[in-house]
Amino acid sequence: MTNQHSKRLLLVDDDDSIRWVLNELLQDMGHQVTQTSSAESAIALLERQVFDLVMSDIRMSGKSGMELLAKCQRDYPELPVIIMTAHSDLESAVGAYQSGAFEYLPKPFDLDEVSATVERALTPKQVATPSADDTPPVKRFSIIGESPAMQDLYRAIGRLSNSQVTVLLHGESGTGKELVANALHQHSPRNEQPFIALNMAAIPKDLIESELFGHEKGAFTGASGRYMGRFEQADGGTLFLDEIGDMPLETQTRLLRVLSEGAFYRIGSTQPTQVDVRIIAATHQNLLDKVEKGEFREDLYHRLNVIPLHLPPLRNRSGDIPLLSEFFLDKISQEIDEPKKQLSEEASKALQNYQWPGNVRQLENVCRWLTVMANSQVIVPADLPPELQAAKNKEIPTVQWQNILANKLVNEYQKGDHEAFIKIQDEFEQIIIKTALETTMGKKAEASKVLGWGRNTLTRKLKQS
Repeated sequence: MTNQHSKRLLLVDDDDSIRWVLNELLQDMGHQVTQTSSAESAIALLERQVFDLVMSDIRMSGKSGMELLAKCQRDYPELPVIIMTAHSDLESAVGAYQSGAFEYLPKPFDLDEVSATVERALTPKQVATPSADDTPPVKRFSIIGESPAMQDLYRAIGRLSNSQVTVLLHGESGTGKELVANALHQHSPRNEQPFIALNMAAIPKDLIESELFGHEKGAFTGASGRYMGRFEQADGGTLFLDEIGDMPLETQTRLLRVLSEGAFYRIGSTQPTQVDVRIIAATHQNLLDKVEKGEFREDLYHRLNVIPLHLPPLRNRSGDIPLLSEFFLDKISQEIDEPKKQLSEEASKALQNYQWPGNVRQLENVCRWLTVMANSQVIVPADLPPELQAAKNKEIPTVQWQNILANKLVNEYQKGDHEAFIKIQDEFEQIIIKTALETTMGKKAEASKVLGWGRNTLTRKLKQS
């Protein structure tokens, strides 16, 4: 039975089970659902009926979901289209958004997220859809991974593909922050202009201002000529400031002025230099902690933290390690002209079980070491470098806390507390919620992903606490 808010939805997927699950969800939401298994039949239905929303898979026999999206954009530009796929990567995510998709949902679905996305898509609003001529050409970058955290990252880059907004990347050293910054640049309207990177931690403090803003001849001892700083080099393009938390306070003040006024003075110059630069910054530190300690300007933090993106550590996406290893082994073998090595199943599992304190950068170095040092073409656990061998052989008491918990439960129950199990469940849940929110710097959407819950589930549990 439908209600006054019921909408007409067209569901397109050649997987019967996916259609069944989504049909049940959408009907429970009160909508009228028409199902079909191909883009061709969907196009025929669109010609005969009026729909309020289309949800389509990408890969189907015959025409693809992207071809259906193009048809909708051309003939029904006001009709929102949600693209779904089990094969999520950066290029398909960016391509979907740039082609006009309302949203891009990787499979398997979080049903809470699906229902929230459908409601957003059905909410009336006026949004100008960019024409195909306005979208920048797509260039491939080696951001690899199929984990939920990486799918979220791909979708974020896709959403930002027509934007020039300032982005702040959070992530441990070695997680690929410069690679993501470069992808944000290449998928932006500035992609034909320079991408310039500067690592604050790698520049002596007394040279940072010269590196950023340049200097005139004779401005200081050793300044034998005019030097064009990174801001001028990046004019019209993107300036990536890595490890922004290491920038000295006095330089932070000058940077804030440039962001506010779009102009700066070279060291030793009395004439302002105008620039048009998009800033992408990155840090492995908690900048809010540095703000509280007086080590980072609060006003600069808010200017940089317009769009925060979190890059997951490799240990939190271990399922991507086989893909990354395959890529690095192939790349390195070509670089050094050596036959490509293959990981055995046991070696691959050993890599996935390692904690990777150096993240993706460390994995690439290990693959380089294996390409040169492994005895045979098929890499076995005995071929792994010493640090991985030591970690593999180290006894880790992984069940110690479980044993403590079990003993506590038994003792409390035997003492007569028959609600001990319920209390422990509540306490345990609150601990993991608190930890997830701390880890994601209070962002509920990211915390719900870490927990494997929908956003609505996390909100409900927070209200119950």
